[in-house]
Amino acid sequence: MEGQTLSLEGIRAGYGDFQALFDVGLKVAPGEAVGVVGPNGAGKTTLLRVISGMLKPKAGTARFGAADLAALPAHALPGIGIAHVPENRRLFPHLSVEENLKVGAYIPSARKHFAERLDYVFGMFPRLKERRRQLAGTMSGGEQQMCAIGRALMCSPRILLLDEPSAGLAPLVVAQVFALVQRIRAEGLTVLIVEQNVAQVLRVVDRAYVLEAGRVVAEGTSAQLASDPMIRSAFLGGH
Repeated sequence: MEGQTLSLEGIRAGYGDFQALFDVGLKVAPGEAVGVVGPNGAGKTTLLRVISGMLKPKAGTARFGAADLAALPAHALPGIGIAHVPENRRLFPHLSVEENLKVGAYIPSARKHFAERLDYVFGMFPRLKERRRQLAGTMSGGEQQMCAIGRALMCSPRILLLDEPSAGLAPLVVAQVFALVQRIRAEGLTVLIVEQNVAQVLRVVDRAYVLEAGRVVAEGTSAQLASDPMIRSAFLGGH
């Protein structure tokens, strides 16, 4: 499957009179893992909402390959290969694990390959196979995050958007979630991850953008950002 580049240029977006993003641009090439890091309220979730069609930008362009994302309804995006794992997971708590995964395969092309995708997800997350009949709402936070990522993988995406995957999880579970991100990357999937946990995310991405008050204030490779004095003092507790 040929890769497609995600490209944003001059994105301005917000809610009513409130502007959350100011002329934001970024690129994610096929097979790359890219992070967007920054403090709470920086506009990270808004950025993912623009990419996944839930929020239309007021200015700028967002493209995935040849597709103009602003011209597509949000429900059409899985069909072109974009899967979004939202903040706080947003599972259906009263449905079983397997039923939640089935929801991820709602597009016609995914329905045809449901059994093989289910095997793939259960291979990636053996814990979910053990719990396939369990109600999603009764699982631990880490298991729910696995289920949310598994649900997104059910539609064979080309790019996976992860919104704050470590939020509300214990440190040990956070390490497990980021190990999963590395496994997903090893499968060749493109990943865009927004995260407050800067130290962890810089270990698993190739490059990152630093978002502050709705603007990109720095960008570079993981190594460049990890050694940048400004980034170290602001986010990594270093000097």
